Amino acid sequence: MKKLHLITTLLSSALLLGSIFFGALYLYTNRDSVPPAVTINGVDISEMDGNEATALIEEMIRSLEEEKVVVMVQRTEVDSTWKQLGVRYDANHLYDALARLHHGTLWERAKARWHFPKSWKLRITFDEKILRKLFPPAWEQSQFGRPVNAVRLISAEDIITYLPGHSVQRIDWKTFEALVWEHSPKELPEEVQNELLQQYKLQAPTPSGQTPQAKERRSLVLQAPLYTMHPQVTMDSLQREGIKRKVAQFTTDLQGSGDGRRHNVGAAARTIHGMVLAPGDTFDYEQVIKAAEDKYGFREAPVIFGGKLVPGVGGGICQVSSTLYNAVILAGLDIVERRNHTLPVSYVPKGLDATFARGYINFRFKNSSDRHLLIQSDIKNDQLTVKLFGDRPDDITYDVESFTTKTITAPIKYVTNPTLSPGSQEILVEGKPGFVVESYRIKKVAGRPVDKTLLSRDTYPSQPTVIAIYGDEDGSDRSNDDRGDGGSDKAKTNDAPEKVSPQSPGTEVPKVILEDGVSGPNF
Repeated sequence: MKKLHLITTLLSSALLLGSIFFGALYLYTNRDSVPPAVTINGVDISEMDGNEATALIEEMIRSLEEEKVVVMVQRTEVDSTWKQLGVRYDANHLYDALARLHHGTLWERAKARWHFPKSWKLRITFDEKILRKLFPPAWEQSQFGRPVNAVRLISAEDIITYLPGHSVQRIDWKTFEALVWEHSPKELPEEVQNELLQQYKLQAPTPSGQTPQAKERRSLVLQAPLYTMHPQVTMDSLQREGIKRKVAQFTTDLQGSGDGRRHNVGAAARTIHGMVLAPGDTFDYEQVIKAAEDKYGFREAPVIFGGKLVPGVGGGICQVSSTLYNAVILAGLDIVERRNHTLPVSYVPKGLDATFARGYINFRFKNSSDRHLLIQSDIKNDQLTVKLFGDRPDDITYDVESFTTKTITAPIKYVTNPTLSPGSQEILVEGKPGFVVESYRIKKVAGRPVDKTLLSRDTYPSQPTVIAIYGDEDGSDRSNDDRGDGGSDKAKTNDAPEKVSPQSPGTEVPKVILEDGVSGPNF
């Protein structure tokens, strides 16, 4: 009996102790306060109600982010805060840890509270994009101005001088960002701690019975670092190009040109004006024409089609390429691609023209010198002048000569016209002779010829004399068996189009192509 009573007593005691233990454990784990001895950035928040602790932490964050900072940009003061400078604080990691105290089993919650870390720090992040919004590009431009490129000036006497550029200052953002991060507060200032502790009645009175007074805080001053922004073009960069003097010049006449042709010549001339070719660069006239067409447009003016001047658009553009071609050969540069017109032009000697036909014939040359080459063009007093500036030895010059090696007699072509009297004839088109022309470049040193190079051997096809003669109703031609249209006054021939190779190999195009323009014929 005594043994049974002892067992009963022990079981009752165990149940009582277990109840007390689990009751205490329940009360321990279900507390809504912060665990003991917990601090964040030196501020003791232990045993505080969760909401109260959160409010205190948020006030700490606000105090840090809203702390005044003065940014000096040269002598300009800009009032700001750490938040406006892109510095942010948060305690999300602590909030997450506090939330875990109320999740899981009773034992897991007790374990989490028992092992809760004691010392916490606010997390700091820095967003450079926010900092840069404080001084956007428009503000910097207003504050410091814009850089101004250096300019190469060429006088009417072709003397080269330089106008220096202008550098400006800009904020050195990488260094400034590092400076902001370095000086951003990592701890709560003592006076801020005291204010918060007084506000939440956590500060014990001083021995005199008075709470400590908050110290007056001075705003931190950050001097924004600057750097010098140089213009893209400096006097030094211009001088390094080695453009020292005029090396060639050529002029052609615009007299007799209509308004449309003058516009087209001017459009192409303005496009090449100021172009600079580095050593080894290739000039491409097709790209020039595209740029001129996009920027200025071309107007109606006669173009060359089938060896004749016909209505079209862009007429005159080959006067620019031909004028430039002559300046290029006088400068001693290498010609990459060039071809003569199908009929002689009036503004340059035969053999010294450079035609253009979009997609088939181009004018290209290479800056084969060891200095940059500057192209200048100008229209004045009905004359187009192209000048090339670069450098070469003073005693080296170039001359050009061209001469006709063969004259091709204009052939006669007959067409039938039944309205003519038998035995009579009528000249419809006056023919023109053709020419074979050779052109040479002569290099001179100190005025004495040292080399003579063949530039080109050009053929200008003859243009036939077209004569109408009496023909039968069926179109029979009494002279050379050419065919007509029988009853029409319009003359016809049996010419078959010849073929030439275009710029793109592998295809053939008709010999009759549009030259000295961009579109046509426009009848």
